[in-house]
Amino acid sequence: MEHSFLDRYSHLGSIIHNLDARTKVLAFLTLIVVTVLTPPQCWPIFLFHLALIGVTLMLSRIPVSYVLTRSLIILPFVLMVSLFLPFLPSNQPAGGYSLGLGSLTLGRSNLLVFWNVLIKGFIGVLAVILLSSTTPFPRLLEALKKFRVPSLLTLLLGFIYRYFFVLLDEILSVKRAVASRGYRGRWIWQVKILGRILGQLFLRTYERGERVYLGMVARGFQGLPRTLSPSQMRRMDYLFLLGFLSATAFSQLYFR
Repeated sequence: MEHSFLDRYSHLGSIIHNLDARTKVLAFLTLIVVTVLTPPQCWPIFLFHLALIGVTLMLSRIPVSYVLTRSLIILPFVLMVSLFLPFLPSNQPAGGYSLGLGSLTLGRSNLLVFWNVLIKGFIGVLAVILLSSTTPFPRLLEALKKFRVPSLLTLLLGFIYRYFFVLLDEILSVKRAVASRGYRGRWIWQVKILGRILGQLFLRTYERGERVYLGMVARGFQGLPRTLSPSQMRRMDYLFLLGFLSATAFSQLYFR
């Protein structure tokens, strides 16, 4: 299965791509934490963070349309919050907007909650997209390992990333085989066939896992991922990290 869409732009030769993975993890993680801790009333700080992300995006040479399209993942969560806004308690009963549905009103504090979720979620998603689009996944795992993240966790993440697509291949293979035999799964009494399909899929994935395990043992795998070319922090990494963190701190000191 072709899955290059996850690393579609992670191998470009821009300034941001050439940075060490630890530099980008620290920079974007700091930006997300500072954004989350910022009060929703401080909208100039959010605009400054968006501008900072925009400058980083231009330096990375990743298409803006690609980033904006992937950022739409936040829409279901924003819509879910908006559905419950009329039912949230309002701390400012004198100020609000009637929805024309009985006593349901949309208070200013409710709108502030909506703005808080929207802007913080949007900035966080943009930061994660930039991180994943400028850093190959193995480099991210290497950075987590150097940050003393438990090796078992990084190992599981690596396996999930590698073999998730193998599992999708198995599912598509079973789906094609079932469709070629005329099964559509439209009636409740066909659930027995669905159970057999799931059982067959489980057996195939279990057997594949055994073969992968035996192949790794035969090649001397001892539970620790190896890297042929370990990354190193260079002068550009320190300069970028210093500038990025300084800009984030400046936004808090100047716009508060």
